[in-house]
Amino acid sequence: MQQTVQKTSLPTELNSPAAKLVYLYLTTHNGASLSELESGLSMKKISLYSILKTLSKRGLVHQQAEQYQAAQ
Repeated sequence: MQQTVQKTSLPTELNSPAAKLVYLYLTTHNGASLSELESGLSMKKISLYSILKTLSKRGLVHQQAEQYQAAQ
């Protein structure tokens, strides 16, 4: 049985390992809420807020209601 692996490329402006991790999580899970990110990545909400704010300012992440998604 052959398995297909989808490759996800990271934006070149991402330097922080934590930001890369959050971005990859959002792309591979088709978005997530803050609580899903917290439990899925074992990160504190305060850290996630900061990372998501930075990603949003750079146009890499969009928020709709309680859901965060990677920009296409």
